[in-house]
Amino acid sequence: MAYSEKVMDHFANPRNVGEIPDASGVGEVGNPKCGDIMRMYIKVDGDVISDVKFKTFGCGAAIATSSMATELIKGKKIEDALKLTNKAVMEALDGLPPVKVHCSVLAEQAIKAAVADYYKKKGIDPGPLVGEIPECESCACDLH
Repeated sequence: MAYSEKVMDHFANPRNVGEIPDASGVGEVGNPKCGDIMRMYIKVDGDVISDVKFKTFGCGAAIATSSMATELIKGKKIEDALKLTNKAVMEALDGLPPVKVHCSVLAEQAIKAAVADYYKKKGIDPGPLVGEIPECESCACDLH
C-alpha cells in the first residue's frame, strides 16, 4: 500500500495526542475485532471547540486520520465540526488506500460521538443535532 507523505507525517508525528481531563465531551468509536478504536476528547468554550485530543488504538492510517481530524476541527464552531466528513479527512491527507477508508469514517464518527456526549452532558438530545452514529460495520476486519 502506498501512503501519501501527509499520512506518513501524521502517523509519525501525530498532532493533539492525549486526553483532556476536564473534557466537555468524550466519544469512543471502533470495534475491537477490526483493531481500530478511537477516543476523541473535546473542550468547548461557548460554541467553539477550543481544544481537542485523541487516543487511537489501531493502524497507522487510523492514527493519521485521527490526527488530521483533530487539526481540522480545532478552533471551529461545533456546527462546523459536525460537517466534517471522512472524505474531507482523506482529502486533507492526500488520500488513503481503499482498504483504509474505514479509518477516516471512524475519525468522523469519533468527532460526532464526542459532540453527542457534550450535548448529553448539557441535557440536550444529541440525535437531531448530531445524527446517527452507526456501528463499525464497514470495517475491513480481515484486511488489517
